[in-house]
Amino acid sequence: MNYRLLWVDDEIDLLKAHILFLQKKGYDVTTVTNGFDALDKCAEVDFDLVLLDENMPGISGLETLNRIKAIHPSMPVVMVTKSEEENIMDQAIGAQIADYLIKPVNPTQILLTLKKNIHHKEIVTEVAQTAYQQDFGKIGLQINDSLTLDEWIETYKKLTYWELQLSETDSGMVEMLRMQREEAETEFAKFIRKNYMRWMENPDDRPVMSPDIFKKKVFPYLNKGEKVFLLVIDNFRYDQWRVLYNEIADLFTIEESLYCSILPTATQYARNSIFSGLMPNIIARMFPELWVDEDSEEGKNLNEAPLIKTQFDRYRRHNTFTYHKINDSSAAEKLVQQLPNLWKYDLNVVVLNFIDMLSHARTESRMVRELASNEAAYRSITLSWFRHSALADLFRALAASDYRVLLTTDHGSINAGNAIKVIGDRNTNTNLRYKVGKNLTYNPKEVFEIKNPAQAGLPSPNLSSAYIFATGKDFFAYPNNYNHYVQYYKDTFQHGGISMEEMLIPLVTMQGKKRG
Repeated sequence: MNYRLLWVDDEIDLLKAHILFLQKKGYDVTTVTNGFDALDKCAEVDFDLVLLDENMPGISGLETLNRIKAIHPSMPVVMVTKSEEENIMDQAIGAQIADYLIKPVNPTQILLTLKKNIHHKEIVTEVAQTAYQQDFGKIGLQINDSLTLDEWIETYKKLTYWELQLSETDSGMVEMLRMQREEAETEFAKFIRKNYMRWMENPDDRPVMSPDIFKKKVFPYLNKGEKVFLLVIDNFRYDQWRVLYNEIADLFTIEESLYCSILPTATQYARNSIFSGLMPNIIARMFPELWVDEDSEEGKNLNEAPLIKTQFDRYRRHNTFTYHKINDSSAAEKLVQQLPNLWKYDLNVVVLNFIDMLSHARTESRMVRELASNEAAYRSITLSWFRHSALADLFRALAASDYRVLLTTDHGSINAGNAIKVIGDRNTNTNLRYKVGKNLTYNPKEVFEIKNPAQAGLPSPNLSSAYIFATGKDFFAYPNNYNHYVQYYKDTFQHGGISMEEMLIPLVTMQGKKRG
C-alpha cells in the first residue's frame, strides 16, 4: 500500500530532493505552497500524514493546523519550522501535533517521524512477534522446570508481559501464546495439587499466603513507626495491576511482588483470612459469630473490621486503624473528602469492590459482556474506571502523604470456558469454580479434591463434607439443563478455583515521590 502524504511549504521547490527520497520509499507525496490550498486538499483526500511549515504567507501554519484538525481530528500533522521559540512549540503541542521538526530537516528525520506516526503499529507488531518467537522456547522450559512458587510467579509474569505486548498488535502469535498459557495452567494445577496440602501442614515453610499479609507485610512497617494505607481491590488480577501501574508510576516509587491466595480463591475465604490472619476453619472455631457458612443468606464479608480487630488483639497491638468498604463512586468521593481526618490513624484499610462488581455484571448482563468481551477489553474497562473515578484522586493524595501504601487483592479471576459435570444435593454451594458438600459426584481426574477439609484449613459444614476445585479454564455445571447452563456461563470471569490468574495476585508496596 502506498501511503499518502501532504507537504505544505511556501518553499516547496527547495525540498525536491526530500520529496524524491520519499517517493522512492513508496510514499505518494502531494505538495502545496500555502495553508488555503492545504485545506482544500485535506477536504478532498484523507492523507496518512501532513508535513506542515509553520511560517507561511497568508494563514499561518498554526492556523492551518487548527483548521485541518477541525476537518480531520485524527489526521497526524507534523509541524516543520525554523523557529525554536518555546511558545510556538507549546501552541503546536497544545493543538495536538504528531511531531515537531526544526529546519533544516534531513531525510532520516523525516523517515523517523513517518515510522513513528504511520508505521508504529506494524513495527511494534513485527518486533513483538519476533521477540516472542525467540522467547517461546525459554518460556516452555520455564513451564516444565518451575518447581517453586517463586519460579511459577516469574513464569506467570513473563506470560502476562507477552499477553500485554501482543494484545496491542495485530500479531498472529496471539494464538500461540494462548496455547502456551493453557499448557502453563495445566502444569500449574499439577504444582498446586502436589504442594498445597504440604503448605497447609507446614505454615512456617510455605510461601506468603492470605493469612500472612498483615503479619509479614503490614505489621513490619507499623513496627518501624510508619503509617500504612492498605488498599484491597477485590478480584484484582495481575494484568489489571500492570495497566494500572502505568497510570501511577510517576507518583510513587513502586516495589512489585505477587503472593498466593488460599483455596477457595473466593472473598469469603481469602479476604477473611487476610484480615483475621487465620485459616477459615480457625476463624469459624474461634469466632463463630464472625464466620458466615456457605448456606447462609447473610453477606459473606460483613465482619471484616471486627476480624482485623481480632488480629490486632491476638498480637497485642495497640495501633489505631480504620476500615472502609467502597461500593460506588459516591462512597469513593466521600472517602477522599474524609482523608484529612484519616491521617491521624496508624492504619487505614480500604476495600474497593468495583472490579468484582464488573465481573458479576459481565456474567449477568449481555451489554457488559459485549463491553468486556475478552481479557484486553476487561483491562481496558478497569483502566477507564480508574481514570474517571475518585480512586485516581485518592492515589494523588496518598502520593503526597507520609503513608506507606500497600495495594493488594484477595483473589483474581479466570475466563472460564470449559464445563465439567458435577452432581450435588440442594445444600451444595453455587460457586462455579469450587464446590463444597457431602454428596458430590464428579470425575476425580478433572478436579483437585480435599476430602479432609480441616487439613486444608477449611471448615466442614457437615462431617462428610468435601471440597473440589476446578483447574485451568474449567467450571462446574449440573447435568440438569446442562446446555443452557453451559451457554450462559461460558467465557465469563469466575473465581474460587485453581489458576495462575486466581492464585498469583499482586502485593505492591508504594511510597509517594512527593514532587513539589
